[in-house]
Amino acid sequence: MCGIVGYIGHRDAYPIVIEGLKRLEYRGYDSAGIALFDGTNLKVSKTKGKVSDLEACVETQISKTGNLGIGHTRWATHGVPNDVNSHPHVSNSGDLVIIHNGIIENYDSLKQELIKRGYTFKSDTDTEVLINLIEEVKTKEGVKLGKAVQIALNQVVGAYAIAVFDKNKPEEVVVARLGSPLAVGIGDEEFFIASDASPFIEYTKNAIYLEDEEMAIIRFHKGIKVRKIKDDSLVDPYIQELQLNLEQIEKGGYDHFMLKEIHEQPKAITDTYRGRLLRDEAIIKMAGVEDNMKKFLNANRIIIVACGTSWHAGLVAEYIFEDLARIPVEVEYASEFRYRNPVITENDVLIAISQSGETADTLAAIKMAKSKGAFVFGVCNVVGSSIARESDAGAYTHAGPEIGVASTKAFTTQITVLSLIALRLARAKGTISSSDFRRYLLEMELIPEKVEKALEADAHIKEVSHIYKDAANFLYLGRGYNFPVALEGALKLKEISYIHAEGYPAAEMKHGPIALIDENMPIVVIATKAEHYDKVVSNIQEIKSRKGKIIGVITEGDTVVRELADHVIEVPETIEALSPLLTTIPLQLLSYHIAVMLGKNVDQPRNLAKSVTVE
Repeated sequence: MCGIVGYIGHRDAYPIVIEGLKRLEYRGYDSAGIALFDGTNLKVSKTKGKVSDLEACVETQISKTGNLGIGHTRWATHGVPNDVNSHPHVSNSGDLVIIHNGIIENYDSLKQELIKRGYTFKSDTDTEVLINLIEEVKTKEGVKLGKAVQIALNQVVGAYAIAVFDKNKPEEVVVARLGSPLAVGIGDEEFFIASDASPFIEYTKNAIYLEDEEMAIIRFHKGIKVRKIKDDSLVDPYIQELQLNLEQIEKGGYDHFMLKEIHEQPKAITDTYRGRLLRDEAIIKMAGVEDNMKKFLNANRIIIVACGTSWHAGLVAEYIFEDLARIPVEVEYASEFRYRNPVITENDVLIAISQSGETADTLAAIKMAKSKGAFVFGVCNVVGSSIARESDAGAYTHAGPEIGVASTKAFTTQITVLSLIALRLARAKGTISSSDFRRYLLEMELIPEKVEKALEADAHIKEVSHIYKDAANFLYLGRGYNFPVALEGALKLKEISYIHAEGYPAAEMKHGPIALIDENMPIVVIATKAEHYDKVVSNIQEIKSRKGKIIGVITEGDTVVRELADHVIEVPETIEALSPLLTTIPLQLLSYHIAVMLGKNVDQPRNLAKSVTVE
């Protein structure tokens, strides 16, 4: 769960690598480092802390010259965050340098063998083991760097995206991937290496995304060769034209990426249903669904696998699939799914949801389901990502880049895609009437406008946030479609403010959590007009009688909850199945403002990384 950046070409590498690291810092930010080579001198600077700390170290430690450079921003797995464990790592001879994203699971046995052969280690990392293994192979076998990397990688167990160079051959960089993303930007006699395309988007629109178990030898002036790690066979790489632009990965005047992304949701939702929801024709058009309609209609059940926020989107989907399409649905944590020996058959459809498309646990679940014959449908945001490639079919959300670690627009666009699929299947099965289908299409078209209206409560939500910013605990309650929103609201608060929060079905409050309620406990209750409205009102009365502080998320014009609650936040009225797209907005803003008031790093909360590429 780290960010890697590299450059080889005719420009100075330092500014490209350091700016690239800043753009990838959402992937890991407990330490950072850079290695530069100017044809004579290898210069390495690394430090615990953020990329800004690295910049300060470089100023006093090394010169910034050199047309070859690699850099790394780390989320620690092996070894605590400190200067020594930071990447890049250098081999015992001082010749080979590596940066690495992933985990080498058999590093300890490899390390012990290398120690027997005279190697010494400065760090606690698996990465230092890997670079010395590469050096041992290179020396013992008498092979070039590319071949040494290939032989070494066939001995390791785990996941990796790596970039390696030898200071004695500065015209060459070797990269490889298994389970962690790696993109190579193709410029005019220059090459860029990164975990995703954002570090080099202003330099080139052409990129190669390595597939699992592929490596590339990048030679300045000679181009790039891609090979299979297992058998050394040549691969004809596909050069993809990037759709990303620089404006999408900048803050655009907002104080934080999270706030920008919250406010981008009306556009993101529109972009996600554009071309798919054709209201005038009363159809939903999704190629991944249409081409595999029989798989969906003949499915015994749909299994949804995801992690974190995507899991909450899956819970919303469970309600809408079963309610509208009448297909049984099970929602599973991807991290638990493959370890409990699940019963999977060829008559099952597995929907895998991931913002990044690189989530290791979700990828593992996909591979297990495919091995059992299930049909796999991926829902992700990143074009060309691992989940997109591993799935039998799928649908992209069109949220655009999401830089803030705490997902916001990813959640609402995932719900949008899943709602479209459920509606399409309901229409195909005849479980929804023509009039109700048209009503849903019309209402979904209105959702972006209603999200804009919900965002107008920002100033009021900021006032409420100020009142409760010092609370030690929060409770979030919802029913039906809005129970997953309660879970998501609690997660957002935990992620970025570090305040303990729990989400519960409102009816479950009496089965334990009510014991926590007193005059110091803020309780966020999603109480929009819906099938369970009266019962939620009863839950609010139970809270009020125990002096809990009630923040009600209500439908515009509601007077009943307004009279009971200490504070209310209004959202526009909509169909209950689509209400999560609106009720989640005030909860995102509440968590954001509380975190800002507490002085937390909203975009890069402690201990978290955006793309979870290790188990």
